[in-house]
Amino acid sequence: MYDIYNTSDFYAEHYGKLFFPSLVAYISSGPIIALALAREKAIAHWRDLIGPTNTLKARQTHPDCLRAIYGTDDQRNALHGSDSFSSAEREIRFFFPDSIIEPVPTGQAAKDYLSHEINPTLLKGLTALCKQKPEDPVVWLADWLIDNNPNKPKIAGNGPSVEDVECSYFKALVLYIHSIYDLLEL
Repeated sequence: MYDIYNTSDFYAEHYGKLFFPSLVAYISSGPIIALALAREKAIAHWRDLIGPTNTLKARQTHPDCLRAIYGTDDQRNALHGSDSFSSAEREIRFFFPDSIIEPVPTGQAAKDYLSHEINPTLLKGLTALCKQKPEDPVVWLADWLIDNNPNKPKIAGNGPSVEDVECSYFKALVLYIHSIYDLLEL
């Protein structure tokens, strides 16, 4: 759960509006999941996926959007989406203060990055996946990518290893993406 003080800071631009106290009470009433999405036109794509702010309007105009499915009313609309790049930067820094926010490469820069940095390892992993034919290919590929990451950091000291932390995080991320994939039936 996020406490009332942090929630008040997050929604500071709404301070003084009639709905501010109930908004803060609702948002701080239970657990939240904060995500930072990165892709070209991420804000527009996310906002299309979640739909209109007003749940009742969303049910009429966008019945398959996430707010139409999970929201209960105008204020309890289940999901938040940044409305601009500057809002997204502020909100990402609010929840992830140690994050470095960089522009996502697009066009030729994205193609170059993928072809030089991602595709070689992914091609090896997908080839191994086809040879193995595992029962759960998503989890198998996640494990393979962890084991064969060419950029795996090396640190010394006590505590959990980079591999343990990286493995737990990456598996959780892959399983989360897999559940979203199932939810959207892509």
